[in-house]
This record gives sequence, structure tokens and C-alpha cells, in this order.
Amino acid sequence: MCFLIHLALFSRAMSSAATTPPSVDKVDGFSRKSVRKAKQKRSQSSSQFRSQGKPIELTPLPLLKDVSAQEQPELFLKKLQQCCAVFDFMDTLSDLKMKEYKRSTLNELVDYVTVSRGYLTEQAYPEVVKMVSYNIFRTLPPSDSNEFDPEEDEPTLEASWPHLQLVYEFFIRFLESQEFQPSIAKKYIDQKFVLQLLELFDSEDPRERDYLKTVLHRIYGKFLGLRAFIRKQINNIFLRFVYETEHFNGVAELLEILGSIINGFALPLKAEHKQFLVKVLIPLHTVRSLSLFHAQLAYCIVQFLEKDPALTEPVIGGLLKFWPKTCSQKEVMFLGELEEILDVIEPTQFVKIQDPLFKQISKCVSSPHFQVAERALYYWNNEYIMSLIEENSNVILPIMFTSLYRISKEHWNPFIELLLSQSHSLFFLQFSLSLSQVTWWKTLKML
Repeated sequence: MCFLIHLALFSRAMSSAATTPPSVDKVDGFSRKSVRKAKQKRSQSSSQFRSQGKPIELTPLPLLKDVSAQEQPELFLKKLQQCCAVFDFMDTLSDLKMKEYKRSTLNELVDYVTVSRGYLTEQAYPEVVKMVSYNIFRTLPPSDSNEFDPEEDEPTLEASWPHLQLVYEFFIRFLESQEFQPSIAKKYIDQKFVLQLLELFDSEDPRERDYLKTVLHRIYGKFLGLRAFIRKQINNIFLRFVYETEHFNGVAELLEILGSIINGFALPLKAEHKQFLVKVLIPLHTVRSLSLFHAQLAYCIVQFLEKDPALTEPVIGGLLKFWPKTCSQKEVMFLGELEEILDVIEPTQFVKIQDPLFKQISKCVSSPHFQVAERALYYWNNEYIMSLIEENSNVILPIMFTSLYRISKEHWNPFIELLLSQSHSLFFLQFSLSLSQVTWWKTLKML
């Protein structure tokens, strides 16, 4: 009996081994990160590792409002020096009293520079820049995940934000003060300062990038001697982003700044600015994370074309050169940007680009991806674009007719067929009335 029991157990184990394959690592080349890993919890990190490992003691000072006007400038400098102390916020239990004291002091300084007059002596400038530099300039912490995807993952927030936010707020009020003198400040807010500021735009914390955007914009407006340098360094960041790393968190914010800068360019545009458009802004369309900053990028492109319509041809040529072939989401973005460009295009410039442009639009109309086809068909709801098409129907109809006719009969998505039948019957009628018999014959031969 014992032998029979062992035999039954053995046979059961063998049959189980036969039906259960050995454990192997499955490789799925098409799995998305959102499937591979659970959504990360929003985490905190800090790059403030300069604490000495021993408690930081700050000597309490009287409030600025409690001393005489003559004593305030000196007390203001002492408070700035105290705020150079940097705490370790990853240790939530250390220096709690001193952290709160510094936070209240920073709050007081923000209010003071907002309403006070006469505090900005020449001695205050280096102390202000020193305090700001001690707090904000640091090596940014690495991402919590080696596969950090800004489109899907939650950003890592800066743990020292309770102090950092007030430092940024103070610095912005300082730059915006009516008593601020760029002629004195330029000794301390120099190219090195700007370089360190631009490096911080790679912060994962969107709150910090938003403050940095305001700070850099104020510096660009106040310091004429730094403008060319700022543009050059932004240019370098974008080139490194496109051709080397494809990773930089602050591209959208830098493009927002550039949008207002481009809007202020004098005419005629310098060769430097045109080269930036062609060599930097157009190639930015090629990166995988385009959706994170496409709205700001399209705005910059349109600003250039409103400044100089003659740039239309290289811009359209660049977009067609980099047109996405395997990503429908990017195709929809490109089509949206093209419509924004066509809204401001000059009729004389439209004639130069209509042939290659509508060959691409014809392909999009015929796309099996219904969102691409739908976005391309919406062009015919734009009155200005329709007026341009009608004026050049003898060129555009032979390009578009075949695609439009076929999808009206056989597109797999009934909504696309419905959209075409309801919205574009007038299109066919207007074009047919404007065509000669020879053009019609050439068009029908393509079917």
C-alpha cells in the first residue's frame, strides 16, 4: 500500500511538471510602461545634502517693523545672511524649530521688499544674490526611476520647497522692485549666474520650473547685456536635447520664454534668429516627447512667420521633411500646427508651398487611422484655408480629388464617410465648376 501511494504521488508530480513549463522571463517588445509598472506614487526628494550632521542654530533677530527706519537696512542684511543656512528636509524631524524660524524670516523678507523703500543699498545686492544662490543652486537629484517617463510618471517633488518657494518669491519681488538698479546688479547677476539658473530648468518639480520661468524672463528684460548670452545658452540646451540626450524637463518653459522674446524681435530679423528657427526649432519636432511642449513650440513657429512671412517656405519644408511616418499621435499634432500656420500665411507664400503641402494632406486624408483622417478633413471647416484652396483649385483639386473620392466611398470608419458627405459636397461642386475639361480628364484618369 505504501508503495502504491508513493507511485501515485510520483506520477502526479511528473504530470504536473509536464503541463507546467519552466519559469522563463517573458519579453514583450510592445508592452507599455504603464502596463509594466504600477503608477508611481508622487515622491519627494532633495538635493540639499550640505547639512553638517549637527543641529543648525540661528539667533533670533527682531522683526524689521519693530526697529527704526535707520536700523532696517543693517537688520535686512543680517536676515539675508541667516537665510543662507540650508537645512536637510529629507530628515523630517531635524531642526524643526530653526526651519520654522527661517521660513518665517523668508516670509518677512518677501513682504519687506514688496512694500518698503530705501532698503536696496549697494551693500544689499551681493547679499541678496548670495542668499538666493546658496538656496537654489544645487545638483539636482537623480530621478527615482531609470525609466522615468514625464508623460506617464508622477514627478519627484523637491522636499525643501517650503523654503525654496519663498526664496524664489523674494528674488522675483527683488527684481521687480522700483528701486532695483541693473547697473549695480549686473556685477553679481552675471553669465555664471544665468548658466546655473538654466541648469535648474531640468528640475522634475513643475512648481520650481514655473518660478524659474518668471525669474529668467525678468532677468532677460532687465539686463540687456545678457540677452544674447541667454538666447545662445537656450540654443545649446535644445541642440543637446535633440541630438544627444532627448531628456530635459524644462523645454516647455524655455519655449514659453522664447515665445515672448520672438514677439519682441526687431525687423528685419537677424540671420542669427532665422538660423535658430531652421536649425533648432524645426528639429525639435523630431523628439519622442513632442507632446509635452508642442503647443509652446507651435506658438514660437507662428510668431516667426508673423514677423517674417518669407520664412514660410523653409518652415513648411522642414515640417514635411520631419513628418512622422509611424506615430499617428504626432501626425495629429503636425496637422494642428499646420492649420495654425495656414491661418497666418500670406497668399503669395501659399502658392509656393501648396503642391508639396497638399500631397501630404492627401496622404493624411487617406490615412487608415481615423483621427489623422478626421484632423485633415477639418481643414475644410476653416474659412480662410478654404478661400486659399478655392483661389488655387486648378493645382489642389488634381492632388486631393482621388483621396477625397475614395474615402467617401470606402473608408472603414463610417464617421469619416459621414463627415465627408456632409461637409464637403460644396467642395466638389465649387471645384468642378472651376475646372476646365482638360483638368477634369486628368483628374478622372487618376481614379
